[in-house]
Amino acid sequence: MTLTRRALVLVALALTLGTANAAAPAQKPLINPAPTAKDWADIATLPDWSGVWTPNISDQDRKAKTDMPPWNTKAMEQVNWMLAEEKAGRPPPIFVNCLPEAMPGWMLVSHNSMEVLMTPGRVTMLGESDGGRLRRIYTDGRKHPDDPDPTFHGHSIGHWEGDTLVVDTIGVHPQAYITISEAAGVPNNGDMHIKERIRIDPKNKDTLLFEMEITAPKVLTKTWKTTRIWYRQRAQKYDIVEGVCSEGYFRPGKDKWGNDVFLPIQHDVGGNRVPPK
Repeated sequence: MTLTRRALVLVALALTLGTANAAAPAQKPLINPAPTAKDWADIATLPDWSGVWTPNISDQDRKAKTDMPPWNTKAMEQVNWMLAEEKAGRPPPIFVNCLPEAMPGWMLVSHNSMEVLMTPGRVTMLGESDGGRLRRIYTDGRKHPDDPDPTFHGHSIGHWEGDTLVVDTIGVHPQAYITISEAAGVPNNGDMHIKERIRIDPKNKDTLLFEMEITAPKVLTKTWKTTRIWYRQRAQKYDIVEGVCSEGYFRPGKDKWGNDVFLPIQHDVGGNRVPPK
């Protein structure tokens, strides 16, 4: 092969390879790449949030009276009616259908415990109520989806600023309540945006502080800034347990084949069991 012919062959080969490479689609980054040894080692540098956390209910009750959200006129009318009904002994049944308390209600008025798990790229909050209450807070640098599918707890991304977890949440169901108590609250009605700063109290390592900013233009006149407190329980008697809300709507029984099954129990509109006839 002459030098000139060899050069032409090499040029043709280069052009062919270049075309093939150009035609190959760019690979998208993995959503959940396998964690490295360094990723696991970095977990040890994060603050210790292990153990079982219980909400400060006295603080919740106090905030219900002293830290009212900036409701718009329509929402305020509804909340005033709910508070009057609650005072009269007829608390409105906003949490008796066994749907999740959702965000931000879980952080605002929950009476149930939770655990926090830290793994590479994620902080997971596990609650003992609703049969599977959980929040996934992604800390791997991802962004929110352009058009997230609404869920009860929304899509949460976060990052660490020192010992503080900064969380941003969107994509919450419009039916999820903004609550001041278990008997008073209003659905957010859409476009809600929640920001949180979560950290251990520097004065007490067993106190977890939540600073929340809730923007809900359909029911609030401005962003509501509020705080909540959770306490860590180390004693074994506070071990978290399974809590399945809908289980209270059934009783153990047998079907016609003799199998152990759950049979429905009739409830009234307030969520109370109707006595058998």
